[in-house]
Amino acid sequence: MNSAIERMLAPYEAVTLADRKNATKEVIQEIVLCGLSRAGFFDRAAFYGGTALRIFYGLDRFSEDLDFSLMTPDAFFELSRYFTGLEKEARSFGLNVEVSKKDKANESDIHSAFLKGNTREHLLMFYPADDAESGVAPDEKIKVKFEVDVNPPAHAHFRRTYRLLPVPYEVNLYDEPSLFARKIHAVLCRGWKNRVKGRDLYDYLFYLSRKTPVNLPHLGARLAQTGHLAEGEQLDLASLRKMLTERFAAIDFADAKRDVEPFIGDTRTLDLWGADLFGEVTRSLCAE
Repeated sequence: MNSAIERMLAPYEAVTLADRKNATKEVIQEIVLCGLSRAGFFDRAAFYGGTALRIFYGLDRFSEDLDFSLMTPDAFFELSRYFTGLEKEARSFGLNVEVSKKDKANESDIHSAFLKGNTREHLLMFYPADDAESGVAPDEKIKVKFEVDVNPPAHAHFRRTYRLLPVPYEVNLYDEPSLFARKIHAVLCRGWKNRVKGRDLYDYLFYLSRKTPVNLPHLGARLAQTGHLAEGEQLDLASLRKMLTERFAAIDFADAKRDVEPFIGDTRTLDLWGADLFGEVTRSLCAE
């Protein structure tokens, strides 16, 4: 096994097959970040979302995808220009993977791609002494999805930061208040269809536990872009708290718990979930 990957796996207590799959995927996520960085991707884009929160701010839950945004809108941005460099970087660490663009049924500001490899092959590479591939179908694929918003709303703030593994590299990252603004937008506006995305709610509490202020201008721009704030209407903390409280009152929290349980270690943290808890903690919400 590559020595950098060995060091990246060292902190994990991967007891079950699910643990090993998650650890493998998280390591591959960071190799993808490294590959994108070395290909110049972060000259144009910034990292945000649950995986950004896990890697750079210590969120204690598994996050499946990598989410990015251009710093300024560009309808002609071509994600595929980074695929060759990303594949080359991944293979330099022994990963046998391919990157492909996801075809869109409808026009969208979100451009998506997948990095794919054989699950058994990579489990054998990462856990050679543990019979880690037992119970995994021969054709099962490990997938890392990454998406780029090519039409971002205004007023986000960014910061440059670094990782040392698998090799030193630089990432352009949404700052924490801007990350929080995007998460609040998801809490308020995400179409949850048949299942409430409890991961949004879990992350919301994480930000509040860190006393993170929200980037209110960025949130207002995002709400206006998606039609949830009238043109010319100003967003303030009082109206935001009211919107959130009304949203929490309508949530099926039992459904929300079921969504997030597979992604966290201690499910007892969900015991108090309900409209009362979320309404009370929202009083502490503050702006930059």
